[in-house]
Amino acid sequence: MNTRPSIIISSRDAERLEALLDSMEYGAFPGKDELEAELARADIVEPEDVPPNIITMNSTVKFCLESSAEQFTLTLVYPKDMDSSSSKISILAPVGSALIGLSVGDVIEWPGPGAHVVRVRIDEIVYQPERSGEYHR
Repeated sequence: MNTRPSIIISSRDAERLEALLDSMEYGAFPGKDELEAELARADIVEPEDVPPNIITMNSTVKFCLESSAEQFTLTLVYPKDMDSSSSKISILAPVGSALIGLSVGDVIEWPGPGAHVVRVRIDEIVYQPERSGEYHR
């Protein structure tokens, strides 16, 4: 995998994600180590200081799978906020945990199905709670 872009995570999101990971039983989430590594390498800032072009929890993001040019618009949510709609992606999904903290224009590689690597490009942040002044959601 190539070098990952730097990431910024709000202190509120970091606290909630760490609590979520701590509450999970061993082996309950195969990507736990990867999400913990993302949190460990992130620049943690106060919610009010998150730049408007950064993906935070509950952000709605337009991104593209470069291999197929397929575009998706999804909202990054906690597992408790998942529903049967196809408009949300859990932070516990591999691409979900890869999205947190990224900026518009970033491209990342992430393990996909069948042992191939998926390249994901962030095209737009349609909605970000912090940009809208929602710091305590």
